[in-house]
Amino acid sequence: MITIDDILETNRMITENKLDVRTITMGISLRDCAHPNIEKFCQNVYDKITTSAEFLVKTGEDIEAEYGIPIIHKRVSVTPIAIAADACKTDSYVPVAEAMDRAAKEVGINFIGGFSALVEKGFTHGDRVLINSIPQALATTDLVCSSVNLGSTKTGINMDCVREMGEVIKRTAELTRDQQALGCAKLVVFCNAPGDNPFMAGAFHGVSEADKVVSVGVSGPGVVKHALEDLKGADFTEVAETIKKTAFKITRVGQLVAREASKRLGVPFGIIDLSLAPTPAVGDSVARIIEEMGIESCGAPGTTAALALLNDAVKKGGLMASSHVGGLSGAFIPVSEDEGMIHAVSEGSLSIEKLEAMTCVCSVGLDMIAIEGDTTAATISGIIADEAAIGMINNKTTAVRVIPVPGKKVGDVVEFGGLLGYCPIVPVRNQYSSEAFIARGGRIPAPIRSLTN
Repeated sequence: MITIDDILETNRMITENKLDVRTITMGISLRDCAHPNIEKFCQNVYDKITTSAEFLVKTGEDIEAEYGIPIIHKRVSVTPIAIAADACKTDSYVPVAEAMDRAAKEVGINFIGGFSALVEKGFTHGDRVLINSIPQALATTDLVCSSVNLGSTKTGINMDCVREMGEVIKRTAELTRDQQALGCAKLVVFCNAPGDNPFMAGAFHGVSEADKVVSVGVSGPGVVKHALEDLKGADFTEVAETIKKTAFKITRVGQLVAREASKRLGVPFGIIDLSLAPTPAVGDSVARIIEEMGIESCGAPGTTAALALLNDAVKKGGLMASSHVGGLSGAFIPVSEDEGMIHAVSEGSLSIEKLEAMTCVCSVGLDMIAIEGDTTAATISGIIADEAAIGMINNKTTAVRVIPVPGKKVGDVVEFGGLLGYCPIVPVRNQYSSEAFIARGGRIPAPIRSLTN
């Protein structure tokens, strides 16, 4: 039974500790939109999205008003366009991205994801066209997000794609240089990408999903930090138990919103992604949780252990609150979107190398990191390869969203705005080249742990 104390506590979490539902995301299958004519396909895509998501924004706003729970974004994810558009006789999918953008603006959502390709084992014609289209697509649209999955524990790493994605990121940065390389903030390179992730920029509607589903991504780093403030000197068992209980409460809020949205839209409930997603606002930071555990500044020795405890406790608490947990579900460490991470980079306690170590134990990977504009494509590909290897070997999702900002050097700060925040240029300290390594191509074989049948 829900007591008055439960209601008051939830109200405090919302009003004082920045608890919110980060996104309601509707996943939409585009497989029935296939057509060899690109113009007809684009019209089919526009019609399917605008018809399916017509009431998504209004439903989110109604739930927000009735329950007093902030719902920050309403989003759509679609079938990876490299699959949905594979029958089109064309050498560019930029018109598809533009149709997606128009549809997103028509229904009033914040972002649309799924300009994506799944190439962990190799390329189809559609995959090739999509990857070549990414820079121009992200330069000519406002709300479209793109992702490429190029590795998995089952298949290994597609190193030909690793090489190409370094070049794609550089071209995207150049084409959006007048926006501080903003296109790169809408592009994620994955290993072990989940097909039910509601968070951008990596969301796409997996091929095993229903025709339409509604999923919710929750947040709440500020709530967890507040809960730990009363545990000065407590041992780690008590810290973990407190985080689990807090994650349970946060996830129940998301479960309520997801069930209501599903019922009102007449669309099946997909999953709750119980990730702790920070924002640039003070008091809404994963880094500050780590520091609350006793780390003087995020990145100092002990940071990876603290993050491992946090990530595990969040998952355990969330699993008790919902039977349909999916997506990424853990703790995010996007530098530009986390006030504490930004401060730690500015202070010099947090580096890209330490962030890589932290990705071994948390959700996602190297996320929203601005680097010098003259960083080479081969170096970016080397960073991607390292993250993909961590994901492949550890059977977890890892990703890279780095932003080589043209003309910017270490010491500069880049402003992206909104939830994307701002970021000091993070140095890539090693001056030595990985170009010959990246040029080899081929596939890094799957690890022995892939043989689980």
